[in-house]
Amino acid sequence: MPSIYDSGLDRNPANHQPLTPLTYLERAAATYPKQVAIIHGDSRVTYRDFWRRSRQLASALAGQGIGKGDTVTVMLSNTPPMLEAHFGVPMVKAVLHSLNTRLDAAVIAFQLDHAESRIVIVDREFSTVMKEALALARVKPLVIDYDDPDYPDDAPYPKGERIGTLDYEEFVSAGDPEFAWSMPEDEWDAISLNYTSGTTGNPKGVVYHHRGAALMAYSNTIHAGMGKYPVYLWTLPMFHCNGWCFPWTLAVQAGTHVCLRWVRSAAMYDAIADHGVTHLCGAPVVMSLLINAKDDEKREFAQTVTFNTAAAPPPEAVLSGMAEAGFAVTHLYGLTETYGPAVVNEWHEEWDALPPAERTTKKARQGVRYAALEGLTVRDPETMEPTPADGDTIGEVMFRGNIVMKGYLKNRPATDEAFAGGWFHSGDLGVMHPDGYIQLKDRSKDIIISGGENISSIEVEDALYKHPAVASCGVVARADEKWGESPVAYVELKPGKTATEDEILDHCRTLLARFKVPKMVVFAEIPKTSTGKIQKFVLRDMAKRL
Repeated sequence: MPSIYDSGLDRNPANHQPLTPLTYLERAAATYPKQVAIIHGDSRVTYRDFWRRSRQLASALAGQGIGKGDTVTVMLSNTPPMLEAHFGVPMVKAVLHSLNTRLDAAVIAFQLDHAESRIVIVDREFSTVMKEALALARVKPLVIDYDDPDYPDDAPYPKGERIGTLDYEEFVSAGDPEFAWSMPEDEWDAISLNYTSGTTGNPKGVVYHHRGAALMAYSNTIHAGMGKYPVYLWTLPMFHCNGWCFPWTLAVQAGTHVCLRWVRSAAMYDAIADHGVTHLCGAPVVMSLLINAKDDEKREFAQTVTFNTAAAPPPEAVLSGMAEAGFAVTHLYGLTETYGPAVVNEWHEEWDALPPAERTTKKARQGVRYAALEGLTVRDPETMEPTPADGDTIGEVMFRGNIVMKGYLKNRPATDEAFAGGWFHSGDLGVMHPDGYIQLKDRSKDIIISGGENISSIEVEDALYKHPAVASCGVVARADEKWGESPVAYVELKPGKTATEDEILDHCRTLLARFKVPKMVVFAEIPKTSTGKIQKFVLRDMAKRL
């Protein structure tokens, strides 16, 4: 029988609008038009101009026929165009595809084809590899060059040639700053596409929707402790899970984005001291750079800076070093499929009084669900029964809620498998503690997280097997003080064949992106089961002793 509250009380434009982060920037521009939204080198962009530039970009995209469901691919550093793309692209109902700037041409070409990219915006720093990728790809997108005017030479790699038919500044300038942008027709509409390596050769395309991005932006302000006018330093790549949705988050509290093309100790300290940075995110390597910086690179600053990290839990010595340097570290956990971190180690003040060993044990846990996540559990992946909350019984960590991806692009089997039983299966193994905090114990699919980047052990092994002297191999993670984890390759050579470590590594460099190349090669007999399956757990134990 219908409820009295359902009769005649229907949804209409006055009481129901699709959730989208686009309205956050609109509000910030109207309410705080003169507030500085973006700092990049010597340039300052107010919220009024950030809003106008985003609309100009949207207008220019519309002029090229870009509309709902079209893919706009960007290969950019943490620069203003990347922020503009996060708003301008979805303003025409298109989907933003951010490329990892560390990828090789073959993987980029696969993504361009798989995403059916219509437009590519590329920083000239990456034009060489993009040119190679475009030559390999089937799609023939419109290519737009971005030549960073604020940093003509300051980048890890020199600028390459112009490979596009248009210049980004000219392209945007031709757009209308009063462009009538569009809300999504449905909050379930796709807003962005991010690829994750997974454990197979080709990466999977993770699709985000407007609703999840909007809710994640709210949640970030809560769990990062962002008050009014936060100042956020871009050390986390914006291509990684859309920068954990922080490009959309900052507008909620009229915060300031401090762009950083290249993560270096002196540049970070200068930004923190000169601009009053209050928040930043990053992998353990960023913490290592900060606490191990040379004395002449360090700067004093009055504020405490919140540092969000989502890799392996930092060692106690690192946490102490960060605290002494003026940083408060928050430990997070999540996946590309959950819009970035969706779990936080909510710290209780009384835990500060615990003995060091017990305090470290508490800090090693991943934590509890974000406010925007409806469910977090550890279950038996076969029976789907919850594991006992005893801190000992291992199961698979699973998520449920509005900040879980829409699914994998053009991959229904993988999507169905990921959502089996009504939960998103993370592939990570962990335990549930009696107080409801989860803790990871292993990665069931052998993903290596190095410097915040996922490395598929299978992809690295495939490259190793292409060396003519390799008979068998296994790649596992090894603890790395700088990167959190790094890949180590165990290699068994074919009878009568020889190869040196340098030869193997040089071979890998021709097939893999730099960050995926093993940091060490160990020649040994590969342990196998009676059926010939490589015993990764034995290799992991061996790696601990290196």
